[in-house]
Amino acid sequence: MTGRIEGKVCVVTGAGSGIGRASAIRLAEEGGRVLCADVNETSVRETVASIIAVGGVARSFVVDVSSSASVEFMIATAVEEWRRVDVLVNNAGVNLPGLLHEVSDETIERTLGVNVKGQIYGCRAVLPLMLAQGGGSIINVSSVNGIVSEPFLAVYSASKGASVMLTKGVALDYAKQGIRCNVICPGWVDTPINYAHAEMLGGLQHVYDTIDSFQPIGRPGEPREIANVVLFLASDEASFMTGSVVVVDGGMTSQ
Repeated sequence: MTGRIEGKVCVVTGAGSGIGRASAIRLAEEGGRVLCADVNETSVRETVASIIAVGGVARSFVVDVSSSASVEFMIATAVEEWRRVDVLVNNAGVNLPGLLHEVSDETIERTLGVNVKGQIYGCRAVLPLMLAQGGGSIINVSSVNGIVSEPFLAVYSASKGASVMLTKGVALDYAKQGIRCNVICPGWVDTPINYAHAEMLGGLQHVYDTIDSFQPIGRPGEPREIANVVLFLASDEASFMTGSVVVVDGGMTSQ
């Protein structure tokens, strides 16, 4: 532990698995006090246990980010525990692929509820606190599909594009108040959120066997590789960055 964010209070949504879990662990490794939030209580408790086992500071919280009340309570819980919130990582997301004319209302509502409203609610809940503190860092996790789309992902891409534009709007509105807001757009990362999409593309093994056809680096990303970028944006090392769209995609969008 080198203490790049020593003592900062961090809230990470979707911390029960994948990029969220890796980010919570990485922030704790560098001295952050982390509220790990997820809709899955068992998974998020496992994340917290792994942090505490190596001497980190964390607690779990069960949240449904599509509920504004749940998100407000999440931020209030972090404040009750540690008196402030310095970093919010809006990572929780769902990927429910399908052809648009076959997609149900439920799928559309769930995708927009988690991926779009969840990030809006997170920003709205934490901003008054960060204004009172004199600053903070908000990190939204979007996707390369917020910039380019792929087959079967019309609704998902729409939601991730909204994340990019939300970030830019927040960055502009609060730049002079010391609040930074940036967005990360990962490429294909080895996490469960991508598995349903992989099945529609011929199966996960097929995707990985042919990954160099669309991700020039020739392999899927690892959650910790995205978490390293989360850590950088959370730290004072990124003090001149706000409104940035940080693409971490193994070269996918360079083609």
